Amino acid sequence: MLLTALLFLLILSALVLIHEAGHYFVAKKLGIKVEEFGFGFPLTPALFSFKRGETRYSFYPLLIGGFVKLYGEDDAGGGKITPNKSETSGHVKDQHRAFFARPAWQRVAVIVAGVFMNLVLAAFVYYIFLGISHFRTELPLIGNHTFFLVNQSIKTDVLISEIAKNSPAEQAGITPFSKVVSLNGQKLVGVDTFAAIIKENKGKELIIEWQDLKTQKLGSAVVTPRVNPPKGEGSLGVAFFPAKTVVLDYNTPVQKALSGFMHPINLMAYNLDVLSTLVNVSVKEKTIKPVSDNLSGPVGIYSIVGTIIDIPTFRERFLQILNLTGLLSISLAFFNVLPIPGLDGGRLFFILLEVVTRRKMNPKVEGYMHNIGILLLLGLLLLITIKDVGKLFK
Repeated sequence: MLLTALLFLLILSALVLIHEAGHYFVAKKLGIKVEEFGFGFPLTPALFSFKRGETRYSFYPLLIGGFVKLYGEDDAGGGKITPNKSETSGHVKDQHRAFFARPAWQRVAVIVAGVFMNLVLAAFVYYIFLGISHFRTELPLIGNHTFFLVNQSIKTDVLISEIAKNSPAEQAGITPFSKVVSLNGQKLVGVDTFAAIIKENKGKELIIEWQDLKTQKLGSAVVTPRVNPPKGEGSLGVAFFPAKTVVLDYNTPVQKALSGFMHPINLMAYNLDVLSTLVNVSVKEKTIKPVSDNLSGPVGIYSIVGTIIDIPTFRERFLQILNLTGLLSISLAFFNVLPIPGLDGGRLFFILLEVVTRRKMNPKVEGYMHNIGILLLLGLLLLITIKDVGKLFK
């Protein structure tokens, strides 16, 4: 559990620091005053902080999150800063360095920098991931999706979902949600082949090889399918179903050169396609369950990290850490650029609206909208966390 917690915090810390560093360095480069670089969520006072130059660097107890506070970003969206008590002349110091006082392109650059850094991190991670994997990887395929700038092929695996008690499968040590690798050394091409081989070998010894999808462990055993199994159990005593897998090969020099950028984009596009399918199912069945069951928050990610640590081989464990980091980074980039108040995309939307209309949004209205957006996001996060915690106890 300690190793899981440390790895979990390390991954999230890297994502947050890279994102906020983008805002920080671009703001500094453009001469915008950075008041604070905070690591952690500022719901409580900082554990400790120190000041270097004009910027305060703070560390908060709740380590999930981070922020960069720019001078004149929140309190002066409409272009006015109220002098503090020490500024008796009514003149605000460094007003020209306030975020709101800068041209629209500079404000856009600062906001987009965080998203850009997450894209760069995802590309860097996936160049390493694909390099170790010989530029070949596999994904479970839901629906029909076309991936770009990569050669793709589809194979069908046999997945075991349930094991009957005292059955040959249970005695062999097969666990639910395992992939059947081979029968008597023969690779499977689908459920029909699997069913036919089992039927042909009733009462005979059969070598079955499988892979536990949770731990990635390979297993092998000799089983004897029953001639007269109990009703509803089958000769082997398993429930199984076909699962499509897409094999992605970045083969050509161009594909390999662009793979670090294209693979996270392909993953994001595929995830959105799957989400669209789940939304359609939810609407059709009039229930939010298909969508909610496939969304995860910090607790769900923590659980995934724990599963990765359980993988026995170091190479596969390292690859899955890279894969999770890259996927979270590209997801953070995409989610942050959405025009939702309280996120980078919400601020970007108001700046672009200002450019189009040539009028600044009323600072109070914009502030209220950002606050409402943050409250709604925190509420959604709370609901997802409750759902994730419930899954842990099932």
